[in-house]
Amino acid sequence: MALTVKKFAMSHLVSLNKRAYIHALSPWTNGTSRCSFSVGAGQTGSGDSSDTSEDSPGVRYQEFQRWHNGGGTFHKSACIDPTALIEMGAIVHPKSVVGAYVHIGSGTVIGPSVAIGQLTKIGYNVVLTNCTVGDSCVIHNGVCIGQDGFGFFVDENGNMLKKPQMLNARIGNNVEIGANTCIDRGSWRDTVIGDHSKIDNLVQIGHNVVIGRGCMLCGQVGIAGSVTIGDYVTLGGRVAVRDHVSIVSKVPIREWRRQIATQFQTSKKRVP
Repeated sequence: MALTVKKFAMSHLVSLNKRAYIHALSPWTNGTSRCSFSVGAGQTGSGDSSDTSEDSPGVRYQEFQRWHNGGGTFHKSACIDPTALIEMGAIVHPKSVVGAYVHIGSGTVIGPSVAIGQLTKIGYNVVLTNCTVGDSCVIHNGVCIGQDGFGFFVDENGNMLKKPQMLNARIGNNVEIGANTCIDRGSWRDTVIGDHSKIDNLVQIGHNVVIGRGCMLCGQVGIAGSVTIGDYVTLGGRVAVRDHVSIVSKVPIREWRRQIATQFQTSKKRVP
């Protein structure tokens, strides 16, 4: 993802006064446009609402306003490039960053502190939380990125307790993600999708997975947690990868089959 987008995303996570905020985000401007997060800058509609109900602690409905290009809704603390298109029914939550020429489809939710690089296209009913998305990505309808991974443990009383899922998902540049694919956030390391990787429909990528550059994951692939995949690896349809497996870059399928056959023969010889 572009260095500038990462810089702006980090700037949203600290407390700044309004003048310092504008100064910190000034590289978004190109001489004629400016970052539209302040009240009255590039929006119309619901900014004067008297509704003081809160949708989360410290966030009031009246702080959400109508975006001028497409009619979507955004929080006044979000930093959105004026060229971005936010369709009616989409919503951008507090402290998020949306880059130049981004297209956000109807029904999509951009969660708090999410950063999206320039020229990225996001389809309908997508949910992004706890993540960054690079430049020139395509995210198809129904994708979910940044939700909690599936991690639990049993305590001394036999109760099933949730393991903390506190980190993020990081999507590189020029990545395409197919419809209804899910990519979990990390727990002990960020989940990462490398630049130029392509992911088909209905793919599940678990927490802490790291996928390299130029990989291709076909339909219904399932990757369990903490898997590491190198560069230029292709997984065919319905392939499953168990947890904590490492796959090196450019590994040929024939080499993998030889390794499996060797392991099978070795295990047979060990049986008395």
